[in-house]
Amino acid sequence: MPDIDMRFNKDMLVLSAPIDEVLARQGVDIEKDREFLSLLEPEAVRNAYRLESVAGAQCLVSNTAGITSARLAHVNMEERAAELAKASLSVLRSLRPQHMLAEIGPTYLPIDASSATSLKQNRDQYADAVRAFGDGEFDAVFLNDMVSLPDVQCALMGVRMVYDGPVFASVDIDGDGNVARRDQSIEEAVSLMAEYGASVAGFATAAPLDAAVAAVKRARVVWDGPLLVQLAVRKNDPKQGIATDENPYYCPDVMVEAATKLRGAGVQFLRATGHATPSYTGALVAASAGFDVIGS
Repeated sequence: MPDIDMRFNKDMLVLSAPIDEVLARQGVDIEKDREFLSLLEPEAVRNAYRLESVAGAQCLVSNTAGITSARLAHVNMEERAAELAKASLSVLRSLRPQHMLAEIGPTYLPIDASSATSLKQNRDQYADAVRAFGDGEFDAVFLNDMVSLPDVQCALMGVRMVYDGPVFASVDIDGDGNVARRDQSIEEAVSLMAEYGASVAGFATAAPLDAAVAAVKRARVVWDGPLLVQLAVRKNDPKQGIATDENPYYCPDVMVEAATKLRGAGVQFLRATGHATPSYTGALVAASAGFDVIGS
């Protein structure tokens, strides 16, 4: 497995979509049972990832978004973070992907940006989450779905306390290019990622493609490193027939144009999220595999 940082600003790469949609279609209660599945039903999780692997995803993302102790406490698993991390990486490793990313999602704890104590408590949550992965073999930490700039700051500070490898960071933004839960711009978010040691900066959005491309161009003003864009599928509905502002990524075919335009804007890493299925991943791969990053 080559080091992923050797490919930065070179090859176009696609991250696996979250496996939640596949599991939900099988009747799994995602909010309640996501973490338990990795421990109790690893074969079901492996089968979901196998579909992403067959679709061509070069980077498989671990099923560990809720690995911080604050999140695990809601399902009474706060003492099992290391066990969860090991199980998730084991599933990915069995599929022999080109790269594995260890995902860590937000704590959802309140953060008082003016309080050193509050920042430290949140920072330590992320540091502990990285420690849970121990010496497990993975290519990068993936800080995903960050909901505010203080969250980005705490997450990166925590990770960099204990890990010196590549770190992906992504915030959720709206159609105006602002962090979805705050009145903070994509430029501010990406600048903060750079300041606190992100290797790859990115965002996720459910906004139409033109808005996503515009956000990429704004990010490029303050960041010349690798960029990640995640397009959130609100509903997989091929019968819709045409992209709308409410549901721009209504079928996998739309991702072909999306991948082409985002590559043209200088994006390297692509991912479909939300209600995306492996077909969305396959479309992104079909439109980007074999290409180099434009502007590299």
